[in-house]
Amino acid sequence: MPDTSELLRALRDDLLNNADPTHRDGSRTFFKEAIRPLGVRSRELNGIIARHWRAAKALPPAELLALCDQLWDSGVFEEASVACKWCARALPALGLDAFGTFERWLATRVDNWAHCDDLSSHCVGGLLALFPEAIERTVPWLSSPNRWLRRAGAVCCILPARHGLYLHHVFRVADMLLADEDDLVRKGYGWLLKEASRAWPREVLEFILPRRGQMPRVALRYAIEFLPQDWRRQVLQRPEK
Repeated sequence: MPDTSELLRALRDDLLNNADPTHRDGSRTFFKEAIRPLGVRSRELNGIIARHWRAAKALPPAELLALCDQLWDSGVFEEASVACKWCARALPALGLDAFGTFERWLATRVDNWAHCDDLSSHCVGGLLALFPEAIERTVPWLSSPNRWLRRAGAVCCILPARHGLYLHHVFRVADMLLADEDDLVRKGYGWLLKEASRAWPREVLEFILPRRGQMPRVALRYAIEFLPQDWRRQVLQRPEK
């Protein structure tokens, strides 16, 4: 079994050796939220994640989650990304017991849309594919004062929705978030409806039409992106008052 302190040291050395100050500065301006990146580019980061996963995957589930807690606690953007990617790979071993940890990270660690989406889509969403009954545990997120939990409540269903699953729940999420005032949450549920429309275009259209007067424009435009052009025109014609 690998030594977690040695694994963490080797990972951090690898990240620092691949840090690019120019990319770091560009990353800071890309997000509205304040982030602490090292400046590791995506290609190099993915290689680092894969290299050190060979050791991380041998850890017992509890030790892997504890190691990922340390990565989140560092506040370094790339380290949180590693935690998300490793947990997504480890889902069959982690099982449903990991749900509470993912929920805690969303509530207390996540502070930008990229980590929110990575954690909620690949980790929480992956658990929902394995344990469909867990979807009810995400419903309280939709009324949380925490914007990241509300967005996660939509984004965690995107991968299943893309394959035509959980349509009733998709519409429940969109209804609960319909009047949300946060732009990132609006984009989140609009994105969810868009993905659901891959498998259920007519049903998504019929959901949107009676609500298009209440849906914020940004959510509406996301939601209809994959619909046929004539349907999109129909939706964008605001109903007469």
